[in-house]
Amino acid sequence: MTVDTTALDLDLAEQILTAQPFANLVGTEITRFGDGAATLVIPIRQELGQQFGFVHGGVLAYAADNALTFAAGTVLGPNVLTGGFTITYLRPASGVRLRAEASVTGSTRRQAVVSCEIYAESEEGEAVLCAVAQGTTRSVERELGGA
Repeated sequence: MTVDTTALDLDLAEQILTAQPFANLVGTEITRFGDGAATLVIPIRQELGQQFGFVHGGVLAYAADNALTFAAGTVLGPNVLTGGFTITYLRPASGVRLRAEASVTGSTRRQAVVSCEIYAESEEGEAVLCAVAQGTTRSVERELGGA
């Protein structure tokens, strides 16, 4: 997929997300994209759980990783990869959906530092902060979809 970095918007972000098989597997949707920020949501279902019935930490880490990278894409363009991130789990996640909100803390021409908060939402819309993450991303000279 070849993309024009001057036209990076929510529609293109959704195309990029759709091109990720794992995002499709867990049901990820992007609900906000632009101005140094991105929000991803993931419906919580039994298959994403661990042995105690809470959302598996790997799903929370995936949400942080992807949200960090999408937020960075708003300032660096679409060809970005995560350089590394840390995540701190604050409390177990349960409810009807996860919401990962990421925002760029600072950036240069080729890399960005991004923070992320992950919330678990109940059916009533109550949100509980479950995890926080911070990471770095880097722009790459590569067309999307290449091997």
